[in-house]
Amino acid sequence: MKLILTIVQDADAPKLQNALLEHGLRSTKLASTGGFLREGNTTFLLGVEDHQVERAKAIIHDVCRERSKMLRPLPHMSEMGPVMPNEPIEVTIGGATVFILDVEEFAKL
Repeated sequence: MKLILTIVQDADAPKLQNALLEHGLRSTKLASTGGFLREGNTTFLLGVEDHQVERAKAIIHDVCRERSKMLRPLPHMSEMGPVMPNEPIEVTIGGATVFILDVEEFAKL
């Protein structure tokens, strides 16, 4: 048995949850916050049998695609001088961060 811990953007969470359920994969959903963009994320916990891991990864990959976003960077607090608007930069967002862990024991109490 494996525990799949998956972190996705909030925008992808409802679609991923529905896709997992359509394929018979139940999950627990937790709210989380990312460090880089400080935007909301959702963390999914999936307990799956070993033979279901590849199917779960494929679903996550199909639903949680990377995309680009224009972001106006904030000036660092330590910078001195007049605050000037910075040019927007393109950043890649979306996708998923997936951890697959061995489960030594599972009990439903």
